[in-house]
Amino acid sequence: MRPERFSLPEFADAAEERLHLKQRLAAAFRLFGRFGFEEGVAGHITARDPEHHDRFWVNPFGMSFRQIRVSDLICVDHDGRVVEGDWPVNGAAFAIHSQVHRARPDVKAAAHSHSVYGKAFSSLGILLDPLTQDSCAFYEDHALFDDYTGVVLETSEGARIAEAVGTNKLAILRNHGLLTVGSSVDSAAWWFITGERTCQAQLAAMSAGTTVPIEHEQARLTHSQVGSEIAGALNFHPLWSWILAEEPDLLD
Repeated sequence: MRPERFSLPEFADAAEERLHLKQRLAAAFRLFGRFGFEEGVAGHITARDPEHHDRFWVNPFGMSFRQIRVSDLICVDHDGRVVEGDWPVNGAAFAIHSQVHRARPDVKAAAHSHSVYGKAFSSLGILLDPLTQDSCAFYEDHALFDDYTGVVLETSEGARIAEAVGTNKLAILRNHGLLTVGSSVDSAAWWFITGERTCQAQLAAMSAGTTVPIEHEQARLTHSQVGSEIAGALNFHPLWSWILAEEPDLLD
């Protein structure tokens, strides 16, 4: 069967948009589980509610990414109250994501997890170099949160992280991992997936010898080609089609 044709979605109302983003959110969790981004109860992806902008949808605390369905997602307000759903919210998810969503009205989704290469790279306390075409998606579009103060449980620390993210799509949280944001669940999830692989590629290249970065003008040009929000959503699309075919119960 040929995959459905890619296009940016349009919605009749908030209810239709909410269902769409929850479906994409559940799919993103299944993909993160498949790719090994899960580390116990750590990690979260959030999506701003299309009607109540002071609320976001997130994974239930303590449920495996590999099992999350649309019906399992919980909705949390910016005071940390679960307003829809029966599960508790991860304290770190609230502390970080509430502040990111508050600071960035343009951001509809944010993703953070303790993936292996992301947390390994974060221990170096450096930014990514433009070593490959794919890494140029983050050229002049990512930041380093150059601090570590333990598990993030206070919104004040979440606010510091949000400030570090700035206008960028990716933040490397030193000694912690990666955080990505996007104007859709699709792009935020894709930036995390390709960000993790970019960390892996740079670590491999650095261990092999002296790297040769792409020159500034070419890196900027390539960023304009592969780093847009529509490029992020488009790259997520084949993964959405694949995981939906493999695990259709995620829509339940």
